[in-house]
Amino acid sequence: MTASSKNIARGSVEEISIDDGFYVLKTQNESPQTQQVIREIDSSFIQFHYCLKGGAQFIFNNGNYALDLLDEHALLLYNPQIDLPLDLHINSNSWVISLLISIKKFHSLFSQEADYIHFLSDENKDKKYYDSKSISPAMAVVLNQMMNSNLHSSIRTLYLKGKAYELLSLYFNRSKDANIEQCPFLVDEENVLKIRKAKDIIIARMADPPSLQQLANEVGLTLKKLKEGFKQIYGDSVYSFLFDYKMEYACKLLSSNKMNVNEVGHKIGYSTSSHFIAAFKKKYGTTPKKYISS
Repeated sequence: MTASSKNIARGSVEEISIDDGFYVLKTQNESPQTQQVIREIDSSFIQFHYCLKGGAQFIFNNGNYALDLLDEHALLLYNPQIDLPLDLHINSNSWVISLLISIKKFHSLFSQEADYIHFLSDENKDKKYYDSKSISPAMAVVLNQMMNSNLHSSIRTLYLKGKAYELLSLYFNRSKDANIEQCPFLVDEENVLKIRKAKDIIIARMADPPSLQQLANEVGLTLKKLKEGFKQIYGDSVYSFLFDYKMEYACKLLSSNKMNVNEVGHKIGYSTSSHFIAAFKKKYGTTPKKYISS
């Protein structure tokens, strides 16, 4: 797999082997440029692509055809007749998680569900199948957990394996009321959109974020609904989510070697370098300077 092209930013691309014939690709493009991800994928694989934020385009047939991956949408691609190599152009400030699973592996998971998952049926098994759908709140929780996990290397693959299977289950979940049972608050799609707006606000204003009450007022929710809804969708409290985001953003700025430690700390909202260094060490167990040197 490569993530390179002339005049195209590399970004952050990681591939994890989950099982035989099952892979997870995590891509974060925080640069101002479009990022290109290229990978060979033959016709024996089903592709699931999830855009957590931003957007992307799939390029096919040497650039003659493009398919959009929209913000907070999932795209399923399967064509048993021809190879579908990955040529993904990811927009600036976009996150994408992809699951690549062989049809053999996929059949072993859903062999009893062929009637429900209609493209697995004998009638359709040799036909191409494309599908786009909105990412549900339950899927958003799992995707953010996968993207933001900072576990020890000895258990990280096991953790991601469990989350990848959970994500597949949620994609094909036949119960329309699954999210209602987990959290009645999320029945209201308007409230879900408000929670996502709250997330965008704190990221855009990470250097000087509003208070929780100010944030709740700005998106039109009660403080209780903001806290409960944010936890349900993103799996964390508002400020804990923001802290993790700021630290990961700091890592990217430090890795670029375009800013020193003081500048990075100021960029994400720390008035003194000592406060930034303390926060960074709390998160990663090392100082920013040591992180750069490593």
